[in-house]
Amino acid sequence: MKNSALYIMALLYIGAGIMHFLRTDTFLKIMPPFLPFPLQLVYISGVFEIVLGLMLFFPAVCPVAAWLIILLLIAVFPANIYMAIDYYHTHNPFLWLALLRLPLQFLLIWWAWLYTAK
Repeated sequence: MKNSALYIMALLYIGAGIMHFLRTDTFLKIMPPFLPFPLQLVYISGVFEIVLGLMLFFPAVCPVAAWLIILLLIAVFPANIYMAIDYYHTHNPFLWLALLRLPLQFLLIWWAWLYTAK
């Protein structure tokens, strides 16, 4: 069961990373305006998600990948907060989804933490 959840998590990050390149505009919309080089940050975060997702398949580097995923989730959290605030101010009908992403981030951190030990 633990391996199945690991593989699901790996595929989730690989898929999310690929989406950074296929749906770049979607990710640009949630970039906080105070961050420099938003397009480059979208691509860089996408590359990190793909690479870290792939690393989860290799037991020797899986714990390192899990810790780096935790750091990545913390790093992108401001974008989730910005998206929720923006959706609130623009009366976006998907505000509920933006608000749901906030606690979901902590669940994703916990999920990655399960694989930080060798």
